[in-house]
Amino acid sequence: MPTAVKMSDDLVIKAKIKSKIFKRSIAGQIEYWASIGQIIEENPDLPLPFIQEILIAKEQIKAGLGTPYVFGEGE
Repeated sequence: MPTAVKMSDDLVIKAKIKSKIFKRSIAGQIEYWASIGQIIEENPDLPLPFIQEILIAKEQIKAGLGTPYVFGEGE
């Protein structure tokens, strides 16, 4: 359910710039930042590039561009 929230002009301007680069809506960019922030808070020992690679790999699997890793296989 969409909810209106107030945000600083600075955040919206930064989101507008990034959203153009990554072909997202402004709201989509802010949602992306929020989801990354949530993942980082829940996994403080993982570096951001590692988290981003995991997210990319998950989307690649969804698109049929790889095979999921199954623990214990190939050992």
